[in-house]
Amino acid sequence: MRNEGIGSWPARRARKTPHRTALIHQRTDGHRSFSYADLHDRSTRLAHVLHARGVRRGDRVAHLGPNHPSFLETLFASGLLGAVFVPLNTRLAMPEIAYQLADSGARILIHHPSVHGTTDNAPGTTLTTALDLLEVGPDYEAALAAAPAATIDEPVSPDDVCIIMYTSGTTGRPKGAMLTHANLVWNAVNVLIDQDLAADERALVSAPLFHTAGLNMLTLPVLLKGGTCVLVESFDPDSTFDLVEEHRITFMFGVPTMYDLMARHPRWPTADLSTMRHLSCGGAPVPTGLIETYQRRGLTFQQGYGMTEAAPGTLFLAAEHSVAKAGTAGVPHFFSDVAVVGPDGEPVPVGELGEVQVRGPHVMPGYWGLPAESAEAFRDGWFRTGDMARVDADGFVSIVDRLKDMIISGGENIYPAEVEDALLAHPDVVECAVIGVGDARWGEVPRAVVVVRDDAKAEPEEILASLTGRLAKYKIPKSLVVAAELPRTASGKLVKPRVRALYGTQDS
Repeated sequence: MRNEGIGSWPARRARKTPHRTALIHQRTDGHRSFSYADLHDRSTRLAHVLHARGVRRGDRVAHLGPNHPSFLETLFASGLLGAVFVPLNTRLAMPEIAYQLADSGARILIHHPSVHGTTDNAPGTTLTTALDLLEVGPDYEAALAAAPAATIDEPVSPDDVCIIMYTSGTTGRPKGAMLTHANLVWNAVNVLIDQDLAADERALVSAPLFHTAGLNMLTLPVLLKGGTCVLVESFDPDSTFDLVEEHRITFMFGVPTMYDLMARHPRWPTADLSTMRHLSCGGAPVPTGLIETYQRRGLTFQQGYGMTEAAPGTLFLAAEHSVAKAGTAGVPHFFSDVAVVGPDGEPVPVGELGEVQVRGPHVMPGYWGLPAESAEAFRDGWFRTGDMARVDADGFVSIVDRLKDMIISGGENIYPAEVEDALLAHPDVVECAVIGVGDARWGEVPRAVVVVRDDAKAEPEEILASLTGRLAKYKIPKSLVVAAELPRTASGKLVKPRVRALYGTQDS
C-alpha cells in the first residue's frame, strides 16, 4: 500500500481479520455490529462520496455528531484521500462551531440532525457558503450504497497532517492542534505497549470521540489491535453497568467525574465488573479517595496524563505501581520524553515544582494557521505544557496544577488541585473547584465552589473547618460557595475561567 497513514487501517485490518467485529453501535432500540470488512467497505465508499464532492488532498473534512460509526468512517475516509479530518465538539454553540469550520477552512461537514438542529438551511447564516453538507441518516446511507467500492490507494506520508483537533478553548479562542498520521500511530503504539492491550479487548467508548482521549487513548489503539469498540452516544452510570455486563467490557476510559458517578450509584456494590481489565482515567487529577474506592472493589486505575498537542499520551501509571505510587501520573510512555524544568529550562531537583515539557514522535508539529503561537509553544524542541509538577526520587511525576491556575496569596503559591483533593475527602462534597479572588491584604485568597450531596447536612463553615490540620492555613479557602453544578467541557474537564466568571468576584 502507498498509504502509510490512518486511512489504510481498515484495509490492513480487513485483510487480517475481516469477520471480527470492529464496532458495535449501541442505540436505545438495540445495537448494530460492523465487522472490519464492513468498516473497510463503508470507509472506502465514503471516500468516493467525498471525492465526488470535490475533496482532494489536504482539504479539511469536518464531522459534527455524537459517538457514531460515521465519525470513524469519516476519519478513515479522509485519510484514504490524504484529506484532513476536523472533529467538532457537539456541546459548542453554533457561533463556536462556525468559528472552527471557518478557521480550519473545512470543505464539507458531515453532521447529525440531532445536533443543534443542523440542516441545509439552519447554519447558512453563520457558516461559510462554500461549505458542503452531508447529513447522517437516510441520505448518508443512500450515498454510501450508491458509491463504488473500488480500492483507493493514494500515497499518504506519516508526516502528513491527519487531524486538526481543537483544544478545549477554556481561555480565548481554541487553537487547532495539527496531529500527523505518525503522531497518532506512535501514540497508539505507546498505549499498546504500556497498557498491554489484547486482540480480544472490548472497549466501552462513552467518552466523546471528538476529544483526544476517547479517540486516541481508547478507540484507535483497540482498532489497531483488532478488538471491538462499543460506541455509546453519552455516558450514563446506570446504563454503563448494563453495557459492561451485556458486552463483557474489558476496557474503558473515563474522567474522574465519570468514575465517581459510578462509585456513588446504588448498583456499585453488586454490579458485575468481573470482565474489566483496564480502567483508564485522565483529563483531571484523580482524587485519592476515588482511587481507594476502586481498589476496595479489586479494580485498578491506570492513570495517565496528556494533552491534545501530544495526541495525547505523555505520562502513564501502570497497574503494578497503582498502589505504591497512587496519586502520581506515572512515568513517561515508552516513546515519550518528559522533563520538569524551572524558568531557565533546566530540570528542577527532586521534589521541587517545575513546568512539564514533553517531546517525542507523538507531539504535534504546531497549531493550524498560527506560526507565532506554534513557535512560542516549543523551547528547544520541547513542547511547553503550562502544567506544574514534581518528580520523586523514582522518576514518578505528580501533576500539581496549571501554571495559570496558581493562586499567589501574600507571596505564597497555592495550587488549587491540592486544595480540591482535600475538599473531596469530605463525605458531603461531590464536586469542587478552588479559585482565587481579590483580597485587599493578601492580593488574592482561595475560594471554594462546591457541589454537595442532595442530603448533605454540613454547612460551609464545617466543610472548611475539616481542612484544619490537613492543609497549611494559607491554603484553606477563606470562603465557600455552594453551587448546583460546575461548568465542564464535554470530556468532563472543569472550565475554570467560567467558574471564575460566575464566582470570582469579591461579593459572590
